[in-house]
Amino acid sequence: MGRRRSSRSRALSLLVLGLLLCHGLLGMAVGYDEEEEDWRREREREEKRREREEERGEDFEPFLLKDSKHVVKTDAGEMRVVKSFGGRFVQGPMRIGFIMMEPKTLFVPQYLDSSLIIFIRRGEAKLGFIYKDQLAERRLKIGDVYRIPAGSAFYLVNTGEGQRLHIICSIDTSESLTFGSFQSFFVGGGINPTSVLSGFDSEILENAFNVTHAELKEFLTSQQEGPIVYISDSRSPKLWSKFLELKESEKLEHLKKMVGFDDEEEEEEYSGGEKKEEEIWSWRKLLGSVFSNREKRPEDVKGKGKSPDSYNLYDRKPDFKNNYGWSVALDETSYSPLRKSGFGVYLVNLTAGSMMAPHINPRATEFGIVLRGSGNIQIVYPNGSLAMNTDVKEGDVFWVPRYFPFCQIASRTGPMEFFGFSTSARKNRPQFLVGASSILRSMRGPELAAAFGLTEDRLRNITDAQREAVILPSPMAAPPIQAEKIPELIKTFGSDL
Repeated sequence: MGRRRSSRSRALSLLVLGLLLCHGLLGMAVGYDEEEEDWRREREREEKRREREEERGEDFEPFLLKDSKHVVKTDAGEMRVVKSFGGRFVQGPMRIGFIMMEPKTLFVPQYLDSSLIIFIRRGEAKLGFIYKDQLAERRLKIGDVYRIPAGSAFYLVNTGEGQRLHIICSIDTSESLTFGSFQSFFVGGGINPTSVLSGFDSEILENAFNVTHAELKEFLTSQQEGPIVYISDSRSPKLWSKFLELKESEKLEHLKKMVGFDDEEEEEEYSGGEKKEEEIWSWRKLLGSVFSNREKRPEDVKGKGKSPDSYNLYDRKPDFKNNYGWSVALDETSYSPLRKSGFGVYLVNLTAGSMMAPHINPRATEFGIVLRGSGNIQIVYPNGSLAMNTDVKEGDVFWVPRYFPFCQIASRTGPMEFFGFSTSARKNRPQFLVGASSILRSMRGPELAAAFGLTEDRLRNITDAQREAVILPSPMAAPPIQAEKIPELIKTFGSDL
């Protein structure tokens, strides 16, 4: 009896194991089919978009972001956001925004449900924001990078004399009310924009502010110039002109009473011995009096450490530099506020005719904006076919999915500079496919030679022909070469030239 039960038990176990194996194989097959279905749907979406753009007489470029939407537009300035193509390759809820402000203008105090990383492209700005219960102000210049956390009230002022302010920003919508989009909550405002205070009953606000109904009405209806306003001429709303004329401590009295932080809700570590940062919205202080004339008490301003400084990309020593260009990559180890955002920042400058060698980003999707010059970008699909080969110019926005091979080439007419964001704050460590520091050189051996169907000697001749790394000279894009330089180029690039 014992042997029969043991045999039956083993048979039952084998049966269960067989079923599990079948189920696993079936699951793998289903997973593979689902993957293939995803690719098919993606191709169908691209084909439909291609057809729509061809009908409009436009070139179809899935990795060139052409569409933008104005979210703010006044006589004093504008903010527009570039629409992402979407699809299965986009990683992270990032949007790219562009802010332009005329001289002597103000982007009125507000907070967003999304964090921002701002980059000053042109001009000078003053950024005011609440940091650990205190009003902090930072003077920003060309090349400066700064992070504004979600829920942190801030304002921007164009301080450049007679110069427009241009800002590029990443918008992280991962914490937003609606995934993929962002919402502004205007602290200041009136008829246009409407302050968040306007939503409360007038009786509640009159009591909270300790003012009359007439005073409250004036306070909440005077501004009608829009989110970006002039601050120094006849078009200037008196409220914001007077606000900006106050001393910093007096600004704190007015702004802090409307916006505060709960120091116990969230903490953020900063590297390099910096103290922890608390950056959470507190509704307990929202209805404090902005009309109070009392003297500031010691307990109103608490010394909790200095707010983080900005980081200037142009002041930083390049991570890589040679005769053909340079590049800078900013991650959480070099600028700690990026740790909270989860995004990185980079800046690349290519001399005329040079190229960033074909490479991949193993950790992040990359978004780029051409700051000056023109050139060409090529992106390759996983199956080895060309995904995009297009010329780009100043102002163009492009994106490259994680793992996709790509390269950028500056035109022969002049240098090309591009700035951008990556969807990881960690060191990206791009893998170069060509050049002196390429993975082909690192993997060179009989296995790689067999993979290409070449002898080891022939493989070595090809992979050693390029002596430069990362940023390379590009004969096809460079200016016409002189005859006496041809032997030198052949020696450098090999017989394949």
